[in-house]
Amino acid sequence: MKVLAFSDLHMARNRAADLVAASSEADLVIGAGDFCNMRRGLDEAMQMLSGISAPLVLVPGNAESADELAEATPEDVHVLHGSGMTLDGVRLFGLGYGVPLTPFGDWSCDLTEAEAAEMLYRCDGADILIAHSPPKGYGDVTSEGTSVGSTAVRDAVERIQPDFAFCGHIHDSWGYRGTLGRTQIANLGPTLNWFEVSS
Repeated sequence: MKVLAFSDLHMARNRAADLVAASSEADLVIGAGDFCNMRRGLDEAMQMLSGISAPLVLVPGNAESADELAEATPEDVHVLHGSGMTLDGVRLFGLGYGVPLTPFGDWSCDLTEAEAAEMLYRCDGADILIAHSPPKGYGDVTSEGTSVGSTAVRDAVERIQPDFAFCGHIHDSWGYRGTLGRTQIANLGPTLNWFEVSS
């Protein structure tokens, strides 16, 4: 399965146009959160992506809630948040929001590590784990050199050992690639990220 994945669109119209154009070559498109800005413009962001022709799986970032994302997307778009699904034999599990709690204030959709761990524990297996927040120590370093990822996400990757763990959230680490056990970890960013996934 040819997968196109991205994160942190933040209403960038040119990035959205690139994703729509590339989606004709994809078997699956995955968006790892933050489609709008500070809970505003989500309908517009979804309209920018409406030309995506492949199946589309999204998790909410900290810039939109799970309910807001579900309301803004058509019925054929899959929104995962503490939930999973299987598509053409590929098992997916998603967890949105900022983990741990961010310093951004009331608009940000966040989870504590304990809340995230409880939701991630629902997953007993996945080929692709999609989390808006990166696992602690992997693609989570800010411009100040601080590691701000999630221990709950890291623990879930270690326990589940998916083929891939996709994330975003930490803009300074966009483009990061690494491995944890057998899992390939990618902090995606709003560019075209291609992966070959076996079903």
